[in-house]
Amino acid sequence: MSVQIVSLFLFAIAGALTPGPNNMISAGSGAAFGFRRTMPQIWGVSVGFTIMVLAVGMGLGALFTAVPYLHETLKIAGSLYLLYLAWKIANATGPAGGAAIEKPMTMLQSALFQWVNPKAWTIALSIVPAFTSVGAENVLAEVLVIAAVSGAVSFPCLCLWAGFGSLLAHLLAEPRQRRIVNYLMAALVAASVVMLFL
Repeated sequence: MSVQIVSLFLFAIAGALTPGPNNMISAGSGAAFGFRRTMPQIWGVSVGFTIMVLAVGMGLGALFTAVPYLHETLKIAGSLYLLYLAWKIANATGPAGGAAIEKPMTMLQSALFQWVNPKAWTIALSIVPAFTSVGAENVLAEVLVIAAVSGAVSFPCLCLWAGFGSLLAHLLAEPRQRRIVNYLMAALVAASVVMLFL
């Protein structure tokens, strides 16, 4: 059992730390709005992904098997939303470093975003079957552990990405430099869309 928990943590860390939509949004939001104002986005992802893993563990994953085009539809919808978010990050400050024209994502927006985030679906649909036992008497207990670990691991990983974005923005504090950071973070969010289709 302890070996399986270690494996679960390693799997969850790999999924949470590798570049993807949530991480790119955290880094971009950290750069554009600062670490503190990015915290609702981080909490939203952590809570939203935990709920998603629970839903998949309780049978929602079977829906993708029954309706195969649903995953592709979510992937396209999520990609379009990510491109919109990239645009928001690129235009987060005016040319003279003025006030933000948009607010960072709220906790609810970030939690709901998980349902159209293709990487979140891929991880949730992979982690549940990998770490539940076939014919286990208490599948609910196993799913609860998987969901708790997934949510707990997501939080510090997203904090690292948001901290990186915030640090980068502080190091490059001139208005022109901040615009470059925003464009870079927006480009990374847009690039995560490309990675989803490779």
